[in-house]
Amino acid sequence: MGDIAPPRPFLLRGLFERLFGRTLLPYLLHLRPLEWPIMTAHFLLGTLLALGWGLPARPTLLGWLVFVALMNGGTLAINSAFDRDEGDIGYLKAPPKPPEHLLAFSSTLLGASAVLGFLLPLPFALINLACIVMSVLYSVPPARLKARAGWDLLINCVGFGLLTPLAGWALTGRPFSGAILLASAGFAFLFAALYPMTQIYQVAEDSRRGDRTLVIQVGVGRSLALALLAALVAHGCLMAGVLAMGRSPLPLVPSLLAWSVVLLPWLRGWRTWTDRQHEAGMYRGLGAWAITDLSLLILLWP
Repeated sequence: MGDIAPPRPFLLRGLFERLFGRTLLPYLLHLRPLEWPIMTAHFLLGTLLALGWGLPARPTLLGWLVFVALMNGGTLAINSAFDRDEGDIGYLKAPPKPPEHLLAFSSTLLGASAVLGFLLPLPFALINLACIVMSVLYSVPPARLKARAGWDLLINCVGFGLLTPLAGWALTGRPFSGAILLASAGFAFLFAALYPMTQIYQVAEDSRRGDRTLVIQVGVGRSLALALLAALVAHGCLMAGVLAMGRSPLPLVPSLLAWSVVLLPWLRGWRTWTDRQHEAGMYRGLGAWAITDLSLLILLWP
């Protein structure tokens, strides 16, 4: 019998290994580029809601480099440098052992992001700098807020949920509107719905390290109930932002249905689910997030 073909993600990994070599590949993988399309969409949502297609390509590309590739990539890499996970992590299956200089590499990326951010409008630079500070507080001892239940949730809600679309908007240089502030607040609550999903399948690994994450502290069932409540509050904020623009919030119904389809079966069946099923649930949550982004883009297009 011939060898069984490796799964597609590992075929891609083999391609990148040939391109970058075995020494450099782990550095690239720990930037978790599979997350970049999601981060890019959420970041550019703010830009598109501010100006539509009106922003020139050069500042948009520089803003993407600063916020997505350098800041977000550096954030995930510095997290890997301290976590040293052995099992699957978000956007990276079977992660390679963190290379020797990953901490220095990720710190360089974050430093470059901080400096280059000031080539763009000041509100963007300050939001980006705030995200870098939160990244360090989140992953690096002695603060290491990701290991403290409640703080881990707050950092992610503010950084990814609230500030990412605001950074995209700030890239345009326009003052913030009431609608984008309400919508971004909605996304902060929406990340409170998504964040427990990213932890449930990693409970054993987090417990082994001694991290007291939100899910470990309150339990899987209560975390999922919190996620459902957060999703409902998030859609209330999003609807308020839409109404502030004088538009009907009815197109948000598919978004609310998508989150319900993800969370309600999970709440009913979580006791019998395997870690693999919980991980698949997280990726379904990301699909629901994409539907929310698209719904809001249609509703608030300038």
